[in-house]
Amino acid sequence: MTGQVLTVSCKLGVEEVLAQEIDATLQGFADCCNWINSIVDPKVTGRLAIHKETYHFCKQTFELPANLVCQAISRVSSNRKTAKLKNARLKKFKPTSAGYDARIFSFNEHGWTVKLTLKNGRYSFPLLIGNYQKHLLSGETPTSATLIKRQSGEYYIQIQVKPKPLEVTESEECLGVDLGRKSIAYTSEGENWDADAINKLRDHYANLRKTLQQKASKGTRSSRRRCRELLKRLSGKERRFQTWLNHTISYRIVKSAANNKKIVAIEDLTGIRDDLNQQPRNAYERRRTNSWAFYQLRVFLTYKCLKFGIKLITVPPAYTSVSCASCLRIGNRNGKSFSCKCGWKCDADHNASIVISRLGGVVNRPEGSGLFCLLDRDDSGLLKASSMPQAWAG
Repeated sequence: MTGQVLTVSCKLGVEEVLAQEIDATLQGFADCCNWINSIVDPKVTGRLAIHKETYHFCKQTFELPANLVCQAISRVSSNRKTAKLKNARLKKFKPTSAGYDARIFSFNEHGWTVKLTLKNGRYSFPLLIGNYQKHLLSGETPTSATLIKRQSGEYYIQIQVKPKPLEVTESEECLGVDLGRKSIAYTSEGENWDADAINKLRDHYANLRKTLQQKASKGTRSSRRRCRELLKRLSGKERRFQTWLNHTISYRIVKSAANNKKIVAIEDLTGIRDDLNQQPRNAYERRRTNSWAFYQLRVFLTYKCLKFGIKLITVPPAYTSVSCASCLRIGNRNGKSFSCKCGWKCDADHNASIVISRLGGVVNRPEGSGLFCLLDRDDSGLLKASSMPQAWAG
């Protein structure tokens, strides 16, 4: 099992004199990154190729320690690769952060301090942290970190630690989770996070953004500037709300699986947003689908399962929402209700989560699935023609 990297954000106690030293280091780091990005062919993304072309000049020109120059080269290389994957343009580097490795960063658990190599020397800083950060850092020997200056002017060090992974829980029992718009998440045990109140809040944000955008395009210069500032604050507020809720949902799901010694199964929804956007829909439905961070919820589930030693598997999403959890035949879904000829009636999302749970249990059975639908047969024992299209492959 691969290890997990956790980032522990710690506030630094910085005196005014050292604050100027940090600012000079961050400015030099940003200038170095911007120069490298401007001088090297945009098609070149490899770290070694960039290093050979720029290292000696950067070392002499920007007066940074050798390892900070190497970190600047790595920053440009990784950002170029990310921009290439997203088919986006690489933005200008700002003096807000700098990367550190074991040669220019060290952590002292005894005194809860860190030592950082800056532009003109190596300095020690106290960590202004609480019990949560101390718990994550206790017994660890971190070898990398990121120095950050926030908009408030405060300085933080984001320390990367690699805790020893827990042993993965093996179980034939599976907790199925259905993700959707009507219910953000519905588990096979009946736990549900309904989206009605959340959608009401998101609609409020959308209407408020629409009003501010209209005002930002007309009026006085000061009113337009004020509207743009409010739009920026509103965007951050909604993003933080989504992140908080996804953290809460993923934690509850993983803790439920851990307490009941189950694995977790979800649908593989990769590319579903692109598929939905190809269908004819109005602007309201398109915004509802595209505005929620379902991928973020999956990422949170993934790393929390890794943290608690819970196995996470994905199953094909085909027919999970219309298959009967009792007999596995195609049933009748009408909005939030589901019914089947076998007599099974259930909430549609709960039914889907049970189907996902059964599919997830199949993945852990190398001897064979044992999953099939109850088909109608005639007196001779042959399958009826009306039942054959409803069969599930075993």
